[in-house]
Amino acid sequence: KDSDADDAVEQLFLVVVAIDFGTTSSGYAYSFTKEPECIHVMRRWEGGDPGVSNQKTPTTILLTPDRKFHSFGYAARDFYHDLDPTESKHWLYFEKFKMKLHTTGNLTMETDLTAANGKKVKALEIFAYALQYFKEQALKELSDQGGSDFENTEVRWVITVPAIWKQPAKQFMRQAAYKAGMASPENPEQLIIALEPEAASIYCRKLRLHQMIDLSSRAPVNGYSPSDTIGTGFTQAKEHIRRNRQSRTFMVENVIGEIWSELEEGDRYIVVDSGGGTVDITVHQIRLPEGHLKELYKATGGPYGSLGVDYEFEKLLCKIFGEDFIEQFKIKRPAAWVDLMIAFESRKRAAAPDRTNPLNITLPFSFIDYYKKFRGHSVEHALRKSNVDFVKWSSQGMLRMSPDAMNALFKPTIDQIVQHLSDVFDKPEVTNVKFLFLVGGFAESPLLQQAVQSAFGSRCRVIIPQDVGLTILKGAVLFGLDPAVIKVRRSPLTYGVGVLNRFVEGKHPPEKLLVKDGTRWCTDVFDKFISADQSVALGETVTRSYTPAKPSQLVIVINIYSSEQDNVSFITESGVKKCGTLRLDLTGTDASVPNRREIKTLMQFGDTEIKAMAIDVATSKSVKVGIDFLNY
Repeated sequence: KDSDADDAVEQLFLVVVAIDFGTTSSGYAYSFTKEPECIHVMRRWEGGDPGVSNQKTPTTILLTPDRKFHSFGYAARDFYHDLDPTESKHWLYFEKFKMKLHTTGNLTMETDLTAANGKKVKALEIFAYALQYFKEQALKELSDQGGSDFENTEVRWVITVPAIWKQPAKQFMRQAAYKAGMASPENPEQLIIALEPEAASIYCRKLRLHQMIDLSSRAPVNGYSPSDTIGTGFTQAKEHIRRNRQSRTFMVENVIGEIWSELEEGDRYIVVDSGGGTVDITVHQIRLPEGHLKELYKATGGPYGSLGVDYEFEKLLCKIFGEDFIEQFKIKRPAAWVDLMIAFESRKRAAAPDRTNPLNITLPFSFIDYYKKFRGHSVEHALRKSNVDFVKWSSQGMLRMSPDAMNALFKPTIDQIVQHLSDVFDKPEVTNVKFLFLVGGFAESPLLQQAVQSAFGSRCRVIIPQDVGLTILKGAVLFGLDPAVIKVRRSPLTYGVGVLNRFVEGKHPPEKLLVKDGTRWCTDVFDKFISADQSVALGETVTRSYTPAKPSQLVIVINIYSSEQDNVSFITESGVKKCGTLRLDLTGTDASVPNRREIKTLMQFGDTEIKAMAIDVATSKSVKVGIDFLNY
């Protein structure tokens, strides 16, 4: 147990609020520190969609023409949709914008996002607006519940991010939260950045048998009887949840769940977090007696979320109606395009391996109308001409897709997930895995469930928590209540700094020689702090001492470099990227100390974010230090 001083700090927060900021949908949940076994999931949202459960709200945001925040979620979508087309083109509507943080290689505070009408806005502003919206919703709900105003200072915030995100994206999220007023640079520990699959993992430990569906206990895939499909288990589960939905409070028993009691010291399990944008895979090992978790293999994954299915649908539409038309339609009738995607979404959720009847997708009237204007012939004609076999026109103004056609839209994304998982299973660190927990919104898809079960069911038990879309949210709350539960993580990259060393003949290449004041130095040396895939314990620090080049120097800026390779000698090698800076501010330290000052720098790598502190050895005063992965 850490010192009691820490506990005193912990008690200041009355409540932990976790925000699952997803690519397609978002939500929050909270728990009072006095009763940590109750997790409350936020109130129901106004304006749901048919066929979609409303515990979360779509991650959509609307700004007025003068770029002020207007609304979020269903409200934003519906308001935008009801605007007159002449007006709506001035409004700024954003959806699925979180992927930008994953796909932008050089993310900065200046990175832009593009609205549906093509206008650009700073990403940081959009993220801050979204977080501020959740902050206000949560504080309002807490105040209503408690009958008195709830202060932001009483809340510890947790925001979830994919584990495969790089440091800049995590720091970006933190900056956005500061801008939204959740915490501040002076008070950073009020906000915890949690990794999505870790949160899921923490929640899965608590599962009781009635809270999950064990795919492997079902009849073999080929022998499915119609009454025993995966879907039925879900329907019962949903009924059960629906009955208890009014309370929206989930009890998390303070014991370790039954499934967990089957795990012994050293057992391994995989958490596959498949969401809207990304799929995140982590491998954990159990450390008894407390059941702490140890990460065995660095988080991997990629952009294989359910959005991939939407892209395939869009490609199909382009194939039938022409790419030029679809591009124009999205720009000229953005609200109708949103409508079409909502219609697709609910049919997408109806796709199942054993489905035999076709799925109908209603085309908005303005689609049919605009197509005729654009091409001079009817939508029906286009379908007949396109020779896409599985998609027919039905006289009620719908696209009829055969189940095969729908499954084909899922295939590329599901294949990538299965392929990626096979690669992970082949790693030496990942032998004899006992369980595979399938979590995240996309895990609700029977097609994905069946694919994972048939590919890996022989190697481990595939388990799905019942309220699978909320798994991460609840785990994030548990993580906020006890952030020390994950004891060992793997560093995804090799980190180090560039330094000068004394030149050694025969060891250092001659082109790196630098002679300064008669001393021979070797430049560009990569001083390694931590290696890729090295396991790092929580709170483990790496210490280095630095001396200012000139005694009068008041600021030392040290560049931090990263690489995916393990053995790096020089910062000039290929694959080594400058990824941040470490800034030591020596102002206010006593200048009369000996001229060879030593600044001791400590860096912590075992947490979800990298932190740094520094001490002036001569005066043992702490030196202000900032570690920055965004502005360097």
